[in-house]
Amino acid sequence: MQSITQTAAALLASLFVASAVAAPQGDADIRHGRYLIATSGCNDCHTPGFMQKEGKVAESEWLTGDAMGWQGPWGTTYPTNLRLLVGSMTEQQWLVRARQPMRPPMPSPSLQAMTDADLRAIFRYVKSLGAKGDPAPAYVPPGGQVVTPYLDLTPKNLPPLAVHQAQP
Repeated sequence: MQSITQTAAALLASLFVASAVAAPQGDADIRHGRYLIATSGCNDCHTPGFMQKEGKVAESEWLTGDAMGWQGPWGTTYPTNLRLLVGSMTEQQWLVRARQPMRPPMPSPSLQAMTDADLRAIFRYVKSLGAKGDPAPAYVPPGGQVVTPYLDLTPKNLPPLAVHQAQP
């Protein structure tokens, strides 16, 4: 009986030491992910009212998606609720998803420039927030009926494209 107790105590001690060693990196990843979210403009679209409130939105409300659409020649897209999306994925699935082509205005140039380590940090930060909110509205193809507020990103009054000719 004593050897079982000693074995259990040793196992618990090793788990405690292992988690204590792993925690600082996990915390650093979460802090780095928060920093990337805050500085890369993710909240501008993926947090309801973030731009209108000049960024003064409680962190508990961050990244819950938005029903304000973005409309252009591609149709109307909506900022995904990243907390629900990330909550349904593995880290590897997130890395693949973040690198895939998406409908405009995503992926942003800042997302495309991120390293796998940056994307992992974002995943870990968003995962740490927990699931919250509702899914964003579904994509509306060009010409479809949009029943939510949206911003029109269709360029207007552009000068004609210059045709560059090779000089002789």
